[in-house]
Amino acid sequence: MTNFKIDIVSDTVCPWCYIGHRRLSKAIAQHTQSNPADTFSIAWHAFYLNPDGAPYPGINKREMYETKFGGPQRVNAMFARLSAVGASEGINFAYGGNTGKTKDSHRLVYLTGQNYGVEKQGKVVEALFKAYFEEEKNITDKAVLLQAATESAAQLPKDVVQGWLDSDEAGKEVDREANEAKAKFVTGVPNFTIQGKYVVEGAEDPSQFLEVFKQVKSDEK
Repeated sequence: MTNFKIDIVSDTVCPWCYIGHRRLSKAIAQHTQSNPADTFSIAWHAFYLNPDGAPYPGINKREMYETKFGGPQRVNAMFARLSAVGASEGINFAYGGNTGKTKDSHRLVYLTGQNYGVEKQGKVVEALFKAYFEEEKNITDKAVLLQAATESAAQLPKDVVQGWLDSDEAGKEVDREANEAKAKFVTGVPNFTIQGKYVVEGAEDPSQFLEVFKQVKSDEK
């Protein structure tokens, strides 16, 4: 039996992080079919794609993309590619709504992991991805964050989460995580580290993860 430990560096407004998580999940499902005793522990860590992002209420998502990537033509091509890839992973990308600073969402993810464990943490991350990328909800809106934590599969207690969001608890910790990722030369996300040593960069196909899982099993022999 192998206990896999996977650390994911991610931003909650990174579409390829959503795709990468789906592909990792596929790989885990395939692996456990032939290795049913193996376990997976997945922890999420903060990264700021846009450290100077707008605070609540944020800015229009499409306008931000056009400014960042060079106008509507490039953005339309990018959205078309994302939609096609997303559809193959069961993600229905939508491009309306606002975007902005992600620190509060990372505080929520961090505090969930610290207080309720990595399984609940993963459910909060999935709920945030769905809210932002498929439901066009605002990542800077604390009401959206509260809903993602309490009305999703995570089912966290509302009073506890509200208390986190009303404070700046774990603000320094998520800043430190984001800075540590950059210090380790993580320049893009998603970034997956398996067993503390095998790194998969980007939203790779499930086969890439399966190769690493195979290598980890081989190391144990």
